[in-house]
Amino acid sequence: MHQSLKFDTQPSQQQNWCNEGASGLGSALAKCINLSNLTLDLWSNQIGEDGASGLGSDLAKCINLSNLTLILWSNQIGDEGASGLGSALAKCINLSNLTLNLWSNQIGAMGASGLGSALAKCINLSNLTLNLLSNQIGDEGASALGSALAKCINLSNLTLYLEQKQFICFEL
Repeated sequence: MHQSLKFDTQPSQQQNWCNEGASGLGSALAKCINLSNLTLDLWSNQIGEDGASGLGSDLAKCINLSNLTLILWSNQIGDEGASGLGSALAKCINLSNLTLNLWSNQIGAMGASGLGSALAKCINLSNLTLNLLSNQIGDEGASALGSALAKCINLSNLTLYLEQKQFICFEL
């Protein structure tokens, strides 16, 4: 019975899966009901909005998933993809450790706000690392993200990577 899986696309192996490939992978993973630890490294595969949302929806079916690392940088996910991915991950009721790398994905204020609001619903989340570098979330998005993450009732460790010109404060 396998409980851990690591899937990594190295530059020489990248297939530019687009959203169809992400959907197929997600469908296969959804059948892994005993999976508790998962690392997916799918950087620069042109997954897009639909692929990110679909992958998240399929991962939500992994009911025992507690540790998740998603490396999705440079996949053109956008606002809808970030919000959809977050909403789906909020359904992972046992998720306690999440590393989400969304570097350079054309995410704006709406996406950051939606992602934050969704992650705030992850009731068992205790450790979160969130990388939103090289996106366009702006001051409004950063503020909304911070306010939402402050509602994560069990969050004890937060590592947040943002590129902002102004200092942002929020209370955890």
